[in-house]
Amino acid sequence: MTRTKNELETTIRQMVQPGKGILAADESLPTIAKRFAPIQVDSTEETRRAYRSLLFSAPGIAEYISGVIEFEETLSQQADDGSKLPLLLAQRDIVPGIKVDKGKGPLALSPGDLITYGLDGLAERLQQYKAQGARFAKWREVYQIGERHPSPLGISANAEMLARYAAVCQEQGIVPIVEPEVLIDGDHSLARCAEVTEAVQKEIFHALHRHHVVLEHIVLKPNMVLPGKEHAKRATPEEIAEATIGVFRRTVPAAVPSINFLSGGMTPEDSTANLNAMNASFPDEPWLLSFSYGRALQQPVLQAWQGKSGNVAAAQEALLKRARLNGAAQRGEYKPDMEETTSSG
Repeated sequence: MTRTKNELETTIRQMVQPGKGILAADESLPTIAKRFAPIQVDSTEETRRAYRSLLFSAPGIAEYISGVIEFEETLSQQADDGSKLPLLLAQRDIVPGIKVDKGKGPLALSPGDLITYGLDGLAERLQQYKAQGARFAKWREVYQIGERHPSPLGISANAEMLARYAAVCQEQGIVPIVEPEVLIDGDHSLARCAEVTEAVQKEIFHALHRHHVVLEHIVLKPNMVLPGKEHAKRATPEEIAEATIGVFRRTVPAAVPSINFLSGGMTPEDSTANLNAMNASFPDEPWLLSFSYGRALQQPVLQAWQGKSGNVAAAQEALLKRARLNGAAQRGEYKPDMEETTSSG
């Protein structure tokens, strides 16, 4: 047990660092096909390998990225230089991680609620992933906001899944990222998102306590409190920061070392500005307030890459720029005019 505890503490220390965040590169096969479609790249094992090798080998990226969430096939793929992709990350002091859930579907007898699959055989899969280099895992539960949703049953069932997953991870010496995503889809207000997010977080931490999960050895990956994307009134970064921190002060124990927000459909610029507003306005919170972005880091990279080997350097520069800007936002030092500069220095 002491060895497991030491593993968890070592991993957390490496993942949770000021000025750094986590790159989510764990898109499932259908999702990465959607990402590749606009740039007219077919999703094949080789194009996925080439793209993720580009991401992981970007010069200077370890200055702003402390961990990368990988998709299962990536653990066994090789970089362009022949080294295994998880090893490439580890050699750069970036912690390799793995998405372990098996996707979502409807919660039985609870129309409108969703549940995530993948607990069966999780311990055995984690042992295999750990042997391949993974040191942390990620599991996502999804909540749709409607008039009556998520229901109390939906909230409690999803919390139970996240807690059971986290307990299995810690038992195997793997740090769990706990990801409850209240979706941005819909026309709900900022206040309604705050209400749902608070209910979700309260239930999750009750469940984590029930399952003896050590909070010092988890990373929370939640949504920010945002109005729905179809809502008539947009919120400012300052309004989003105030609403988000208000909810998390009431629900997230100080023992949690880091809150790494998901980007959840925000633009790259909005996700950076919102994170910056939290750190600039609320610099003394007990948790590191950081990022674990997928699309918000990768969208400019895909646009620069276009599937062409001659564009790799430009694509890596696009990744480095977004990582650098989010590193600044983690410190509360981001300014919108930084978007205009292309230098990575």
